[in-house]
Amino acid sequence: MSLATEQLEQLALKHATLAIQLERQGSKDMAVNNYQKAVDLLMKICSLNPNNTWQNRLYMERVGQFRDKIKALKETPQFEEESAGGVQQPAKFEQLVITEKPNVKWEDVADLAFAKRAIQDSIIYPTKRPDLYPLGWPRGILMFGPPGCGKTLLAAAVATEINAVFYQVDAASIMSKWLGESEKNVAQLFNDARAVAEKEQPAIVFMDEFDSLVGKQVQEIGGEVRTRNQFLKEMDSIADKSRNLLVYVIGATNKPWSLDEPFIRRFQKRIFVPLPDINARLEMFQIYTKNLKLGLDVDINGLAQLTEGYSGSDIRDICQAVQIKVVREFFESGAVADPQAQTRLINMQDFRDILAERKPSVSQEFLKHYEEWYKEYEAL
Repeated sequence: MSLATEQLEQLALKHATLAIQLERQGSKDMAVNNYQKAVDLLMKICSLNPNNTWQNRLYMERVGQFRDKIKALKETPQFEEESAGGVQQPAKFEQLVITEKPNVKWEDVADLAFAKRAIQDSIIYPTKRPDLYPLGWPRGILMFGPPGCGKTLLAAAVATEINAVFYQVDAASIMSKWLGESEKNVAQLFNDARAVAEKEQPAIVFMDEFDSLVGKQVQEIGGEVRTRNQFLKEMDSIADKSRNLLVYVIGATNKPWSLDEPFIRRFQKRIFVPLPDINARLEMFQIYTKNLKLGLDVDINGLAQLTEGYSGSDIRDICQAVQIKVVREFFESGAVADPQAQTRLINMQDFRDILAERKPSVSQEFLKHYEEWYKEYEAL
């Protein structure tokens, strides 16, 4: 796939994602507008690559789905009212963030010693003894790496460790079709976090898939320029050494190469969260199987060796699939009619059967991109 085609595909995906979000919020006219932009971009990709028959067939299937969406939305009474000038209220700020207290302990995160040490240096130690840091400390931490390797888990564990208010932000939701509303959302988010910190309680703003909000853009949509500038301004404000408020921004991304340089610079710590090594995989199998009924032949060490290249979420899914397998057998056997009956013990062959059907979710080719980016931007 050429660079131009890849950029067009990413932009089409972005319009489609925004369309879905707007549709959920009830903004049907803007949803139609973005679905149509996605259609136009996919059609352009097909015209640029007329010989790519298989890929174009997939694109045209998606075009058909989006056109069906457009037709269905235009036929709703709400669309007619909105198009005629009916006024809707933008989503309230409270609907855009989750401030639940995470219940993830530091020891729940398997291995990741380098990442943990960097986070301790940047957040945990300064929070406990800020007086020991006359030159200040990092407030922006970027965690990057393959999906399913524990970035979100790490952020939640840090919040628990320092008893912080945890703002988990949906980057897609923070964007708004309303003129000036997106940057207001960002400003209010940070104002709330600073208000918490002024009461001497730490605040963590965690943004997963950070690149979807501040990534490199082929074409700007709506007020993205203003929103991105507002985010840069807010990150500069929390790094002000004269105030030393305990507000941190943790960004997580699977695509660090999509971030603009100004944002990369503002993340003083850039932490690579890699695929788990054999020791981490061993620890993960111990964590995920502790509530399963295992037979004596199950070799956890052997499983750790068999799963090289698998992510943490892959390993969790393997354990879940093994349990589903024995439960399915239990139901199919008819034993469920006996209220005292239990499933059989899980054996090693069960794990081998699942592993034969499940391959790693991250390709070796994709891992090279992380290694190259890490060499250029490493900042532990």
